[in-house]
Amino acid sequence: MGTDAMDYILVDPFVAPFDQQPNFAEKLVHLPDCYQINDRRRPIAPHTPKRAGCGLPESGFVFCCLSACYKLTPPIFDIWMRLLAAVPGSVLWLLESSTAAAENLRREADARLADGARRLVFAPSLPNPEHLARFAVADLFLDTLPYNAHTVTSDALWAGCPVVTCAGSTFASRVAGSILHAAGLPELVTTSLADYEALALRLARDSHALQELRAKVKSNRLTMPLFDSLRWTRHVEAAFEEMWWLRQAGQPPRAFAVPRISDPTT
Repeated sequence: MGTDAMDYILVDPFVAPFDQQPNFAEKLVHLPDCYQINDRRRPIAPHTPKRAGCGLPESGFVFCCLSACYKLTPPIFDIWMRLLAAVPGSVLWLLESSTAAAENLRREADARLADGARRLVFAPSLPNPEHLARFAVADLFLDTLPYNAHTVTSDALWAGCPVVTCAGSTFASRVAGSILHAAGLPELVTTSLADYEALALRLARDSHALQELRAKVKSNRLTMPLFDSLRWTRHVEAAFEEMWWLRQAGQPPRAFAVPRISDPTT
């Protein structure tokens, strides 16, 4: 935050390694898995929408990115248009942040692809249970850079939709990578835009690999740390206790890592 008003920041080893300490006003406190708290009881609407009801084609691959439009950048959009060109019949499903943004994106799509505007489909904002349910009709979530999807990455994974990300060098560009590691899906984290594009294209062309990946996403929801709210709570309590003991001992705030708790129920 660039101020001495706060002593600590809760992070994790992926989003902010200790060698990044000089770039933070706060002392880094590493939680063992992912800094982001998630709730494994979030309801998903019981009615799964049909593709037609979402304005999507009945067949064809659906790339999606239901993030705010300000996260979309020309280099990422260029990649998305190349993916559409390489996967016949595919579409890109985006969140409609505003009418003006949708018009601008259609214009930019046409500038990059002959039928670009026609290949874009826009989704309205919905209440969270319905928002989560619609991920069932998407095939693959494409993350943004340099500002990743944060909550929406967790949304997609909770709803069973794989996410491909490219990890950058800043906190905001490494959040999706942290989430995917905590979800037991490190294979979906790339470190270059070339690898990001290649992975997305491979998954779009290999239905068997994608099917196996979607099954893994769903099975990992309740077995990996990402959605283990109790484990996260125990870790953050341990962090607060260490902060308090340092204070009681008259010591200044310092960076530290919270040990992994094997059994969060104790």
